[in-house]
Amino acid sequence: MSRIKELQKNLFGGSTSNARQFGMIFTLIAVIVYFQVRTDGLTLTPTNLIALTQQGAYISILSIGMLMVIVAGHIDLSVGSVAAFTGIVVAKAITENDIPWPIGILIGLGVGALIGAFQGFWVAYIGVPAFIVTLAGMLLFRGGNQYIGNAETITVPKGFQKIGSGYLPDIGPETNYNNPTLLLGLLICVAVVIREFRARKVRQQMEGAEPTPLWVSLVRLGVLLAVILFATFRFAGGRVGTSFPISGIILAVLVVAYSFYTRNTAGGRHIYAVGGNARAAELSGVKLRRVNFFVMMNMSILASLAGMIFVARSAASGPQDGLNWELDAIAAVFIGGAAVSGGLGTISGAIVGGLVMAVLTNGLQLIGTGADKVQIIKGLFLLAAVAFDVYNKSQGRFSIVGSLMRPFRRDTPADPVALAEASREEEKAPAAG
Repeated sequence: MSRIKELQKNLFGGSTSNARQFGMIFTLIAVIVYFQVRTDGLTLTPTNLIALTQQGAYISILSIGMLMVIVAGHIDLSVGSVAAFTGIVVAKAITENDIPWPIGILIGLGVGALIGAFQGFWVAYIGVPAFIVTLAGMLLFRGGNQYIGNAETITVPKGFQKIGSGYLPDIGPETNYNNPTLLLGLLICVAVVIREFRARKVRQQMEGAEPTPLWVSLVRLGVLLAVILFATFRFAGGRVGTSFPISGIILAVLVVAYSFYTRNTAGGRHIYAVGGNARAAELSGVKLRRVNFFVMMNMSILASLAGMIFVARSAASGPQDGLNWELDAIAAVFIGGAAVSGGLGTISGAIVGGLVMAVLTNGLQLIGTGADKVQIIKGLFLLAAVAFDVYNKSQGRFSIVGSLMRPFRRDTPADPVALAEASREEEKAPAAG
């Protein structure tokens, strides 16, 4: 019996955090399978997968920033309004002032930074709860969108539209697939293999760590590579002129960058420390105000980027942009396993949560569900998904996918003292070198 338990622990993981990973991944798989059957195979067609990526990109981008806000113990209700406000400002600047669209993107990011600094100031330095500040911001910037746009639709040029509706170009030898997409899939496969064996080597070198059996690593790699290759050929084999969306590339870059930041830098560890115990983190040397200011400012910058991608995909900015985006982003983060009280959560979890919401919405639309029923179902689904996750966590069940996701997760609250010491060591490292 002990031998069986040991095998289960190696392959599936045995912690409650793995149960949390299993809950969200299982939910995503169940939703995909359900709609694949209900739509007679339409869900996983290349055309729908490409559309799903484009539709879900801006919500997933929002969920990255919202994850950091929630981990730090706050909430941001203004992201939809900030996205809409930035979208109308950029659209006006490009179309009415003849500003080149690349400059327009920089202007949009600058607007987001200013809005984030404004809201971050009230939260970090005045002490007003983020809920109140961003509730005011939701009203303020929604009104600003309608005032500047005069409740009209403002079109944007084709060059700008590429960030929301563009695809990887088709270059190289003529085949039935998009060559850059195939190359991208190959690079991801190589990166996954290298990451797995590096992580395995690190675990073996850690003092007191038991080496993971080789077959466990091979099983993990087999599953991940199969999923990546399936998605690669689906995206690469769509109709002529389509391939992997540029908005998906932007999202992927952000996921890699923010995952590295939250896991491997002092600043990222400080966010978890503040969310776990703000008072203890401050006493340990973490600059509490700076962390709170950063997460609010970062959220608004990402909201601005999401707003511009949405406008680019829609080819125009309008007064209804960004409605209820904050609710979808918050739902994605909590479905992805973040703790309501702060201190827990992962970027990968938030992305999976965003995928769950995107697949759910897309599937309901494919089967002809009305907009009113979609909202009802999404609300009930959020409640059920989080309840299922809490139940699995309390039971401490084994998780296959929890083991697969091991390199990407951060499941335990950060120790503020250890974080402060690690931060000081990092600051001393360049001088010592």
